[in-house]
Amino acid sequence: MNEHKETRQILTKEELAEQLRACGIKEGQQLIVHVSLSSLGFVIGGAETLIRVLLELVGGNGTLMMPSQTWKNLDPQTGVHWEEPVEWWPLIRKHWPAYDKEITPAIGMGVVAEMFRKWPGAARSEHPARSFAAVGKHAEYLTANHELSNIFGAGSPLDKLYQLNGHILLIGVGHDKNTSLHLAETRSDYPGKQMVNESSALLVDGVRKWVTYPTQSVDDSDFVQLGQEYEQAVNLQVHRAGNAEVRLMELRSLADWAKVWMEQHRKG
Repeated sequence: MNEHKETRQILTKEELAEQLRACGIKEGQQLIVHVSLSSLGFVIGGAETLIRVLLELVGGNGTLMMPSQTWKNLDPQTGVHWEEPVEWWPLIRKHWPAYDKEITPAIGMGVVAEMFRKWPGAARSEHPARSFAAVGKHAEYLTANHELSNIFGAGSPLDKLYQLNGHILLIGVGHDKNTSLHLAETRSDYPGKQMVNESSALLVDGVRKWVTYPTQSVDDSDFVQLGQEYEQAVNLQVHRAGNAEVRLMELRSLADWAKVWMEQHRKG
């Protein structure tokens, strides 16, 4: 008889809090969080428990931010509707719902990010494809005035978090999910850096419109290599919580280092 050997850890709220505190999360931190809930094991209470733990750890002077992107609200020609026939694209452009920060679900961000954007007191930025959600002391500041053409650059939620000396928390995910590296892209000068036109459905004076706007082209294909080299360069400690690897790093340190790395390694 084959017996299943359970390898997942089971975590209560108190155990999860203790383990994440040991990873370096402190009261008053401003955190952008990327997480795979399943990587932790079995968290009793799931996403709700994790969010409650993180909010309690950073406390009243802290802030949590997570990507709440809605990237399917882009032109099908960019590849975001790869599973649909090309002949459907005109109808998708014409009828895709306009972005509504109160309603539009986050896409591909995981169950934690989707619950988080609806959390009591959550603020969410207005970008129709690349929004961020935040809860805590600086939530409104971080998410306000997220310009169409300035997804990750100066004045964006990521840049504001940088100015607040924020931290990046990766739970069970790698640097391929580390959105903050796009901030370094906007600051870096490398061959092939260019602007592109993107289009999204949004409300303009209460009317749905398909709007085209210029923005910087982004590329995450080298983020894993970059992240690995950064960790070696700064001797980043990799922690554990449950079954997950946990990385906590200063956003300013990573973005400044990544800017130089991109200028040295990206050849266009």
